[in-house]
Amino acid sequence: MNRIRLFSALLLLFFFSVRAKSADVVPLYSVYELEFNGNNYKVSDNPVRDILLQTTWISEESSRTLTVFGFYDGDGKGKPSGNIFRVRFCPTETGKWTLLKVLSNDRKLDGQHEGLELNVTDSENHGFWMPDPASPGSRWYKRSDGTHQYITGNTMYSFLSEYFKGKPSGGNIRDDIANNSIWFKKVRIGITGDRYPNPSSKPFLDDRGNPTDDGNYSHRPNTEWFYNRLDLAVKTGFEKDLITDLILNGPDTKESRSVLEAGNNNNDASPILRYIAARYGSYPNVWICLSNEFDIKEPSFTPDQIIAFGESLQTFLPYPTPVSVHSVRFWTRALNSSFPSWFDHVIFQSKLKKSDQSADHTGINFVIGGENKPVIDDELAYEGAGDDWSEEDVIEAFLGAFAGGGYASTGHKPANKEGHYFSGNFRPEEHKAADNLLWFREAVDSDIRFWKMEPVPVVSNDNIFSERFDSRLRILGLKDEEYVLAGSFQGRVTAMLPEGRWRITSYDLISMQKKVVTEKAEGRFEISLSKSRAQMFHFKKCDQ
Repeated sequence: MNRIRLFSALLLLFFFSVRAKSADVVPLYSVYELEFNGNNYKVSDNPVRDILLQTTWISEESSRTLTVFGFYDGDGKGKPSGNIFRVRFCPTETGKWTLLKVLSNDRKLDGQHEGLELNVTDSENHGFWMPDPASPGSRWYKRSDGTHQYITGNTMYSFLSEYFKGKPSGGNIRDDIANNSIWFKKVRIGITGDRYPNPSSKPFLDDRGNPTDDGNYSHRPNTEWFYNRLDLAVKTGFEKDLITDLILNGPDTKESRSVLEAGNNNNDASPILRYIAARYGSYPNVWICLSNEFDIKEPSFTPDQIIAFGESLQTFLPYPTPVSVHSVRFWTRALNSSFPSWFDHVIFQSKLKKSDQSADHTGINFVIGGENKPVIDDELAYEGAGDDWSEEDVIEAFLGAFAGGGYASTGHKPANKEGHYFSGNFRPEEHKAADNLLWFREAVDSDIRFWKMEPVPVVSNDNIFSERFDSRLRILGLKDEEYVLAGSFQGRVTAMLPEGRWRITSYDLISMQKKVVTEKAEGRFEISLSKSRAQMFHFKKCDQ
């Protein structure tokens, strides 16, 4: 009996030691990838649409559960046939997480890895982007860890193909993302090759398993494309803390714009929506734009269709992934009719070179969008001859978007459908506004509590600059504590400062010059605005 008890004790000790070793250490807000082995599937099969893999994770600390879908990944190395499925899980709390339940209609997958434990430790990862309910009108984003960063965006629609006008572009996906991360906080990416497809690598498979660019086959994603291309972009963006804003319905061609049309799957887009949510929804740096210019190009979509896509997508997303759709000039009010809301930010497109006009359109779209969500002018400024925009045009427009209480994106467009904004190969020496926009973003992040501020109407009691105020100027303010005066105007402006001592700092976005005007302003104070097209003055109460 003693030997049996000893053997049992040793066996139990061995079991717990093995179990302890299997508990991987995972940093908070990182992405843990778990591989599953299912049945073998050929390229003519459709496991993306037909096989469900759903996992439930539970936190020991809070008892919170997360439901995360898995996705088919071919042979696990980029080939579209195989038996590999994956689940990508992002822990949102420290402590122990357990894989509580695995459900699948593939018997080999069902129950696989149940009981797996993760030990989640603190990290420096900022986590997901979420509208901050404490900001005025929830107009600014915050991260999971409570920090705030201002967002400036760039555009590279079809760079994933690494082809341009039928020839290799010379671009490199990883380098393009890494280089963008130096200068910008967000990059807009089409998930297909769109206008400049790769001749052999394609995002989808037709019914025979042949690669195709036709989005009507979006229910049959090609593992080769997503494994080698979009995964690389998203993972590099995560490493660099760069938002990768995935545009599901492309900007231009009928084939790329048919992703949500899903014509060869009875117009059911749920397979691609579930696939994108499962493959990328656990990355804190991923945003999703359902369609570019959703209602003006073929095929176009009605607001009701977009709402249906958005609501379907939300059923597959386990995290607060930012989701929206791209409207032209003004947000479409009919998109607001869903409750709870399927989108968390408003996207519009108004190419406005003057800071006051840019600010005003940002404010108008905030109102149209419900006055409770962040606003992004995602095609505010394409630098280059393609739209006849100069470097200074871009900089002034971005200052206006900020003064209007929102964000903006740019792109390099030396000719129609050419340049970085389609083909990638990002070079800051060509996109000349990039260094100014970086300087501006870093100045905002380091000096200005923008997430507490909102646009101040020119005609209001809150406008401390009302005396001799020029109509070209715009104001962000936190009443009696902090203000930003921004615009393109040369002359003198008088501030009637609320009680207390104030620090005043000037910023010239064109010359990238910062100057502390005074540390002890009180009462009536006059400032001089230079000839610069893009300048701002920051007024902050010294005890704030």
